[in-house]
Amino acid sequence: MIRAFSLSSFPLEALHYYNAMMFQGQCSPDNHTFSFVLKACEKAKAGEKCGEAHGSIIRNGYVNDVIVCTNLVRSYAGNGLIQMGKKVFDEMCQRDLVSWNAMISCYSQAGLHDEALKVYNLMRSSNVGLDEFTVVSLLSSCADVGALNFGVEISKIVDDNGFMNNVFVGNALIDMYTKCGNLDEARWVFERMRRRDVSTWNSMIVGLGVHGFGDEAVAYFRQMFTVGLRPNSVTFLGLLCGCSHQGLVEEGVEYFRTMRSKYYVEPNIKHYGCMVDLFGRAGKLEKAMEIIKSSPSADDPILWRTLLGACKIHKSVEIGEVAMRNLEHLNALSAGDCVLLARIYAEAQDKHGVSKMRKLIKSQGIKTTPGWSWIEVEGNVRRFVVADSSHTDSEETNKKLKEILHGASLVGYVEEESREEWSGNPGCYHSEKLAIAFGMARTPHGATLRVVKNLRVCRDCHSFTKFVSKAFNREIIVRDRVRFHHFKDGICSCKDYW
Repeated sequence: MIRAFSLSSFPLEALHYYNAMMFQGQCSPDNHTFSFVLKACEKAKAGEKCGEAHGSIIRNGYVNDVIVCTNLVRSYAGNGLIQMGKKVFDEMCQRDLVSWNAMISCYSQAGLHDEALKVYNLMRSSNVGLDEFTVVSLLSSCADVGALNFGVEISKIVDDNGFMNNVFVGNALIDMYTKCGNLDEARWVFERMRRRDVSTWNSMIVGLGVHGFGDEAVAYFRQMFTVGLRPNSVTFLGLLCGCSHQGLVEEGVEYFRTMRSKYYVEPNIKHYGCMVDLFGRAGKLEKAMEIIKSSPSADDPILWRTLLGACKIHKSVEIGEVAMRNLEHLNALSAGDCVLLARIYAEAQDKHGVSKMRKLIKSQGIKTTPGWSWIEVEGNVRRFVVADSSHTDSEETNKKLKEILHGASLVGYVEEESREEWSGNPGCYHSEKLAIAFGMARTPHGATLRVVKNLRVCRDCHSFTKFVSKAFNREIIVRDRVRFHHFKDGICSCKDYW
């Protein structure tokens, strides 16, 4: 009964049966009991019960059972108690391949991707080997931090072990290459795959979309039907994203219209966001506002924030103020929103509006979301935050940044004010600038740099990176929260709209 409910949609029932079993005291739990109870705790998000089961595991002598302890690691991690899971893992007297996979997967699913890669480095010295599950988790972490070199190393392991026949491995490889900015390798993996599912096609369509290759995303979408696959919600998200970034307005409108009527896929908030972005990029701000009002998610700040960004590009004070009022009404105002509207006012020569936004940030204590940037150098992933001085080589990085700033200024770079300045953080020490400086200090001349950000790249850093690519003859690929930016010879692939 415990097993049946732990695997069902009613995991709490498994815990009720476990409680009854323990209360009656007629039989003792065994390793199967604990494994299914821990599975139920994980599914039901019952962290306290997981801790209680941990105590019973110790009392009943299963603390050295590798299967039980592996499930305990998963259960703690599934409840967000990563450190407790790690403590159990560290104290295990025996760890098999499944145990190592569980720890890597827990870190990966929790977004602690650099930790997942560190666990793999320890795993290699334990001589337990690896399997497809290891590879998929590692590739997921490589994808999220932009660790292309590490991903290439895993790709070689895939070939050496014959894992390429596994569709999940192939999909993970495509996802890794697209998110690390290497579309050529992603296409190569796609062509090699003997079996492809919907996720395979989606990985290519979404990857091409965020890189701004809308035409190619559409071409892959049309090819899907020749192999008898039907698109799903993710497929259309990639399509609409690609149409938006490449300015394919008519195509985007048609796909949005037919996704429900022809393909029976109900659009969600992300699809509506793509449509707002599509019309906003094209300067059709009234149409973008109509999309928001007609959507079932008109009270979602993401849509109004997307519209505000479009107003900045097209210098629309009137609609920008409408978007701002809606964000205020939804209690979703951020410092970034205030800075956007301030810039719209500034370009309209409205000094009073700029002053009003500054006062709003100070009076309401609006804070910016902490920004960070990742860069992989020499097989290691380095994470930077704004004005970061936590690294032992920070002095070297700052010295290199000053040298780069001087070189960029010689070819036209002029520092612009950003949202961080309004919060008291110096713009010259933004996280992506530090990441770029570190990368240039530690890589040979001409090597491509790949940076991953958790926020949209700010206007100043976008300008800075363009001029750095020109001054130092570097290709720099930046993945921000929304899309990829390929900088080369002083030009960005986004055409200065992001």
